[in-house]
Amino acid sequence: MSKIFRILFPTLVVLCFVISCDKTKEEPFMAEKPKPKLVDFGFNLHDFNVVNDTVKSGDTFGSLIEKQNLNGNEVYDIVAKVRDSFDVRSIRIGKPYTILRSKNKTNKIQYFIYQPDRMNYYIIDFRDSIVAHKKTRPLTFKTRTIAGALNGSLSETLAKDNVDPALASKIAKIYAWSIDFFKLQKGDKFGLTFTERYINDTIYDGVDSLKASFFEYKGKKIYAFPFSPNENSKKQEYYDEEGKTLKNFFLKAPLKFVNITSRYSRSRFHPVQKRWKAHNGTDYAAPTGTPIMSTAAGVVEQAGYTTGNGNFVKVKHDRTYSTQYLHMSKILVRRGQRVTQGQVIGKVGSTGLATGPHVCYRFWKNGVQVDALRLKLPTSTPMDAKYKQKFLEVITPLKKVLDSTAEAKFRK
Repeated sequence: MSKIFRILFPTLVVLCFVISCDKTKEEPFMAEKPKPKLVDFGFNLHDFNVVNDTVKSGDTFGSLIEKQNLNGNEVYDIVAKVRDSFDVRSIRIGKPYTILRSKNKTNKIQYFIYQPDRMNYYIIDFRDSIVAHKKTRPLTFKTRTIAGALNGSLSETLAKDNVDPALASKIAKIYAWSIDFFKLQKGDKFGLTFTERYINDTIYDGVDSLKASFFEYKGKKIYAFPFSPNENSKKQEYYDEEGKTLKNFFLKAPLKFVNITSRYSRSRFHPVQKRWKAHNGTDYAAPTGTPIMSTAAGVVEQAGYTTGNGNFVKVKHDRTYSTQYLHMSKILVRRGQRVTQGQVIGKVGSTGLATGPHVCYRFWKNGVQVDALRLKLPTSTPMDAKYKQKFLEVITPLKKVLDSTAEAKFRK
């Protein structure tokens, strides 16, 4: 046993020495990881002592910078130097500002940044010579395509898809001549391709424009594509997939997003007079004060008051067509005035023989009152044939994306 120990002892000593050396080996130096850049206004904010705040009542540019260890004379000189490039009186309560100060003990002001809105900001540089610059944040546009079915109002349905509900108003305006939004029902399908604005590529700034769309209406898909035959013109009209204009001579209704409470009828029980009589118009219910639009361009033929009609306006559009709008709370046009399609001519009310706020919309063709909802109305000028091929080339890829998105959505 002792012989074996004498043989192994030198080996054990070497092993112990190696192990003890490993334990005393210094750990490698681990450098501190640099902080990731926090960039805004073109600065790495980690390089500064940062003050973020909003303008309060009583604050002025002078009072805000005076708090940064500046005396009155210095503030006066600074205001004088920047007044040509930055109007110090433009500072408004509630607007954000940022002060970047040095990170040493002095915390000396380096920059003052004022944001009048989300897109623009002013930088006042305090380092060498006092200078001010106006800057604009970069704006990017991203395209989205969605498809769905109505569940509630259009704006409510869009909100559920995290789409700015303001897009609903754009859509209603585009389709005002071809879709009666009062007749859209829960479950009606739609598809939309639109662009959204982003500030600094991250801050959502709303919907910019509608690039393509369709709505199911009375069993048919009605498409809308913006197109301008003149490349130098910013004005665009909307056309369907065949190049037919969506803009008709008449709007479908004088109000937006309301309910039809009574239709044109040869015999209706009058809610005020309590007797059966003809109802030669269509009643659209809406809150008092809701804007009433002229459904087509024309000249105001009558504007006044009668016991039955209350405050009313009648517009003559041409030799064939006239329209009338009854029970207004307020008339906004005068007799002989020329009005454009969609122009607000009055406000909803309940004057005359009315039980509640609404507008009775009456329609004349060749001097005879007719049902506007059943009338096939004239359309505006169609697209010139020489632009048709160019139009189809533009819309074909848009329509393909729109249709494939809708197909994938409704196949689930």
